[in-house]
Amino acid sequence: MEWVNRIILGDCEEILKGFPDNCIDLVFTSPPYADRRRQTYGGVKPDQYVDWFLLRSEQFLRVLKPTGTFILNIKERVVNGERHTYVVDLIPRMRAQGWLWTEEFIWHKKNSFPGKWPNRFRDSWERLLQFNKQRKFSMYQEAVMVPVGDWAKDRLVNLSETDRIRDESRVRSGFGKNVSNWVGRDKVYPTNVLHLATECSNRNHSAAFPESLPAWFIELFTQPENVVLDPFIGSGTTAVAAKRLGRNYVGIDINERYCRMTEERLRQSQARLLESPETFQVGEMP
Repeated sequence: MEWVNRIILGDCEEILKGFPDNCIDLVFTSPPYADRRRQTYGGVKPDQYVDWFLLRSEQFLRVLKPTGTFILNIKERVVNGERHTYVVDLIPRMRAQGWLWTEEFIWHKKNSFPGKWPNRFRDSWERLLQFNKQRKFSMYQEAVMVPVGDWAKDRLVNLSETDRIRDESRVRSGFGKNVSNWVGRDKVYPTNVLHLATECSNRNHSAAFPESLPAWFIELFTQPENVVLDPFIGSGTTAVAAKRLGRNYVGIDINERYCRMTEERLRQSQARLLESPETFQVGEMP
């Protein structure tokens, strides 16, 4: 597999046509948002975005293993004073293409600067849409468990009768909980909201995200030696996170400067690993 652990220059739609079927364990990416990064990626008009993206997601669907997962970090933009619908329009079109829309995660950018516009406030969140090829896929939930939290100190000391059983919602919502399941445990499962700071160091890229973001999903959906693909690799964060976690990576980008930047970051990351071996402690993320 000569394409493994490589950063490849080119359009992912064309590059991936040379990849075999069912060879990728996780696709994690943040493509150029509509009308954004015009100087580096040309910009895709909001009304054209869905058709543009589907040509590429068709290839993602083909190369992804049946047990694999596709995580799409994407955000709509405001056009003429209202939210454009290209993100929500994309979901049913991808389902028609053969994807299952399995889950939606929210990245809360906890260090966002305040701000306002005439009819809205600053966004401090982004979507991460999860798509799969089938209902049964690889998922390692224990890998991303988090500390149980201070709530357990009082809540688990004196259990009521309803705490000892699956207590159904009083409003008949279909939800319920069994508090006694967490007695004696020091870790619990997280929610689908990730509270992570944005990338603060200068990556010479207009939309770099923190390493902890792809790392969380790499831990959740892959195991060591699995292959992680980022078809819009940008500053290389996904590849660096994959390498640090003992996974294989593939990065693709149409910008030669970003490809070189990623390769340099990978070299620096490898040097740091050799000096002081370490892995992400995902369960300890804020």
